[in-house]
Amino acid sequence: MGSYISSLTKKPSADKMSSGPPAFKHYAKAQSTFKPPLIANGNAFLGDIFSSEKVAPEAPISCGLYRLEPGVPLDYTYTYHEMKIILEGDFTISDETGQKVHAVAGDVFNFPKGSKIRFETEKGGLAFYTGQRAEGAA
Repeated sequence: MGSYISSLTKKPSADKMSSGPPAFKHYAKAQSTFKPPLIANGNAFLGDIFSSEKVAPEAPISCGLYRLEPGVPLDYTYTYHEMKIILEGDFTISDETGQKVHAVAGDVFNFPKGSKIRFETEKGGLAFYTGQRAEGAA
């Protein structure tokens, strides 16, 4: 799985590592410019933008964008906890408990580890996620 993180990983010199607090990272206009790579079915795309894996390998958090185009639904079993907010378009999101939601921009979801989720869309959708996992481990 591709990620923007790879292009940011320059090793800091030893003096920069100990000379104060770490700097934040910024990806300008990520919602419109970041293109997540294809992960499944010819219509599901997901890519990490940032990860805390290098600074907190014992409890990494990764975030990025997920896009689903019309076509084959994506069935996914979460092996980690994830939060997701719908940014554009819409999704139909369902799970094994029988819950089914028509999700639109602004809706926020919590997918606990172990949940089995189906993502579908008629028009396409884009979401931002944050997951308790290492970079590329989705």
